[in-house]
Amino acid sequence: MSTSLQPADSATRVAQHRRYLMCAPRHFTVSYTINPWMEPRNPTDTAKAMEQWQTLYDTYVALGHDVELIDPVEGLPDMVYTANGGFVVDGRALGVRFRVDERRGEERPFMDWFARNGFEVVEPVSVQEGEGDFLLVGDTILAGTGFRSASDSHREVAEVFGREVVSLRLVDPRFYHLDTAISVLDPVEGPSTLSGTGGVEKANIAYLPGAFDEASRAILRERYPDAIEVSDADGAVFGLNSASDGYNVFISPRATGFEQQLRDRGYNPVLIDLSELLLGGGGIKCCTLELRGK
Repeated sequence: MSTSLQPADSATRVAQHRRYLMCAPRHFTVSYTINPWMEPRNPTDTAKAMEQWQTLYDTYVALGHDVELIDPVEGLPDMVYTANGGFVVDGRALGVRFRVDERRGEERPFMDWFARNGFEVVEPVSVQEGEGDFLLVGDTILAGTGFRSASDSHREVAEVFGREVVSLRLVDPRFYHLDTAISVLDPVEGPSTLSGTGGVEKANIAYLPGAFDEASRAILRERYPDAIEVSDADGAVFGLNSASDGYNVFISPRATGFEQQLRDRGYNPVLIDLSELLLGGGGIKCCTLELRGK
């Protein structure tokens, strides 16, 4: 049963308790290039990254969410982007197989953490990068391909979790993972409750149309006719790389248009600046892996 995390009269949306996995960026730096955002010649400030990350962590906790931590490993600076460490539904954790060699060392630490913490771990076969390219929307898994996760991983994730999987193709290299181009606004399994309306609303999303090919845009328009379509300007500041509890939506403060769109729909934008971690090609959602129990 959902737990409201905001005063009853503050919104028609109902926040739901979430459980997240995060990793402190104690070893964060940009020493290689594996996406268009990474430029090793630009200096990074690890202390600033830690401070910004801590603000996100503290905000989740202050709003009543549970946050688990995985220990960072020296030499693996991208472990802070925990969303790429797996995909967890119903107490089952599908591990990852990174496409790029620079991140292969992260695979075992995440699977070991899942096993130690009571999750049923499934060793992956296909190349895929976890919740970076797999997003649970209601009972459906949206699955991205085009840059990182192989298309055959979509069949694997369907078999592992026994759910409908909808494939979407990314075409803009700036948005190399699905979670940079789609934000799941109502992260629930089944319909999301709207207090004060006497009805329900289908789980909904926000997305950046230009990040997808035409076939994928047609799928999104058909399946989510009430979705928020976000501008390229807001997408380019990783506005869609956000987390949501159904009421509070954690977004970049630079995504001002998206912020207003959310307010217009009854959500509560919570502005968190992760500008330092964006230098590594990650934002709020990248730093947030949802742990869904049975």
